[in-house]
Amino acid sequence: MQRVRAQSIAPHRARRRWLTLGVCIVLVSLTWAVFGQTLRHDFVNYDDPSYVYQNTRITSGFSLPNIVWAFTHIHSENWHPLTTITHMLDSQLYGLKAGWHHFTNVLFHTVAVVLLFLALQRMTGVIWRSAFVAAVFAIHPLHVESVAWIAERKDVLSGVFFMLTLLTYFHYTRAPSIGRYLILALVVALGLMSKPMLVTLPFVLLLLDYWPLGRFQAIRAGGGRQLLQLIPEKIPLIALSAISSIVTFFAQRGAIGWTEQLPVSARISNAIVTYVVYVRQMLWPAKLAVFYPHPENRLPIWEVGLALMVVVGLTIATFVLRKRAPYLIVGWLWYLGMLVPVIGLVQVGWQGRADRYTYLPQIGLYMAVTWTVVDLTVSWRFQRTVLGAVAALLVAALSWRAWLQTSYWRDSETLFTHALAVTGNNDVALNNLGIIFLDKGQLDEAISKLQAAIDLRPENGPAYDNLAKALLRKGRLPEAMVQYRKFLEIEPGNVEARNTLGTALIQQGRVSEAIAQWRDALAIQPDNGNAASNLAWVFATCPEDSIRDGTRAVELAEKAMRLSGGKIPMIFRVLAAAYAENGRFSDAIDTAQRGADLANRTGNPALASELESNIALYQSGKPLRDPSITNGGSSSYSE
Repeated sequence: MQRVRAQSIAPHRARRRWLTLGVCIVLVSLTWAVFGQTLRHDFVNYDDPSYVYQNTRITSGFSLPNIVWAFTHIHSENWHPLTTITHMLDSQLYGLKAGWHHFTNVLFHTVAVVLLFLALQRMTGVIWRSAFVAAVFAIHPLHVESVAWIAERKDVLSGVFFMLTLLTYFHYTRAPSIGRYLILALVVALGLMSKPMLVTLPFVLLLLDYWPLGRFQAIRAGGGRQLLQLIPEKIPLIALSAISSIVTFFAQRGAIGWTEQLPVSARISNAIVTYVVYVRQMLWPAKLAVFYPHPENRLPIWEVGLALMVVVGLTIATFVLRKRAPYLIVGWLWYLGMLVPVIGLVQVGWQGRADRYTYLPQIGLYMAVTWTVVDLTVSWRFQRTVLGAVAALLVAALSWRAWLQTSYWRDSETLFTHALAVTGNNDVALNNLGIIFLDKGQLDEAISKLQAAIDLRPENGPAYDNLAKALLRKGRLPEAMVQYRKFLEIEPGNVEARNTLGTALIQQGRVSEAIAQWRDALAIQPDNGNAASNLAWVFATCPEDSIRDGTRAVELAEKAMRLSGGKIPMIFRVLAAAYAENGRFSDAIDTAQRGADLANRTGNPALASELESNIALYQSGKPLRDPSITNGGSSSYSE
């Protein structure tokens, strides 16, 4: 009898394995059908610069010093060393070819999709519902931002470790042991080092204990002897989450600053409404944008009240139905709980909400809806056929909508033009479009967009900075200086702006004010080579005796030379002028000659010619004077 039973079970297991493999292949194909287009996309000018292509630590590639830096420094106001290392590795392998960086994002997302399916299948014992949840996770339009945005690598990487946590936790619960628990803790730690939003993972695991793992019921059946194990066994994981939360708080102190400008009531109101908006977007993913402006205190009371009723009503309903349909309370609390770190109670940045925040939390809703529909239609005669057809149509519709949404990410101009079309009062979109037009040299369009951004949000510091740059290039120097001063009122610690403002002041002959700006820049950032070089040039070459200071000029110029590593020809000109002002003409001649040689090697013959003329001056025993310093104009200044 046992032999016959074994013979009947074996083919069933084989069919199940082949079916599982087939589902995985379909999920992979579906994911790449939607997101494969990103391999032809570019970087965007929103976070990608600081995360990748303007970050020298990243562009210099994968190395031991860079790995140490990733673990010991903050990267774009976040501590996520594993994410940072993957960006370094991409730069090492592919340079700055954006398509390959996109490839890595899609690859991680694909792995997360397959792991989610496998985890749900093992925990629930059902294939098709697990496959549908994984398919929706793979191609929902709300997830486009997480996959198509290179800077959101942290989302897809943390997604991989989140799904691995589900699998390792299931493995641990089948036969608890110290070894299995240590593996679980390691995976959780790796996830937290990918994105700190995973601090809610212990809470999710506790929900899974209730359903589908059934550990609560098993404990009650066993007389309650193991009741105290479920929460205490999570304590080491909670400790990891606490450490990650503390590190994140200190890492994001600069970004969290805007919390002080938003009343608690405005943050709570927006959080309540956002919970409902995310559900609406899940069901009807239209008008999605890279940035949604924060409503601040403009939300109508009726809207907040209605949203509160929905959230409270659904919470009560899931609690009432917890015994008949445990997946409802698990899915709903999964959604509510995982969003807590990013719902806006602690405001980071200016956004009211973000599509990327739904990447992992909405899995709970997918599960709740899927299991509910199956249970409600269990008496249908053709249930499997009807639900299969509906599921296929839904996946097809979501795939098409996600493919279209992904296409908006092909370049910065398309992305922010679309954002302006589907949102209102979007100063961030206007600012980023202004940067695009500035880079293209379309100065009138840039000035128009940047001024509009400032009009919408006067505290938008970057818009002042960018508008000042556009006005400078347009030749409207006095107006540019006004914008720089407004920018520095908002961000007094911005060294780049102080350097540029100092250069603009010199061009107007306002030498003392320029010196003050560069001194402030060095006070803020002592190792700023631009400020050191600019001050050295003025102290060495200013025609006014009262301003020149040869000793200080040499000190600053030598500092600038050390900081530049001897790779910038202009710094050789500054240092030579400082030596000449100090009467060290032989040093000045030698330094200027080395600078001329370097200028020729780097393709700058004009600078080489200037240095040759400077050498002739020094050979006659005369220091260099720059009349443009007091008359207005520019010479050896860097912005």
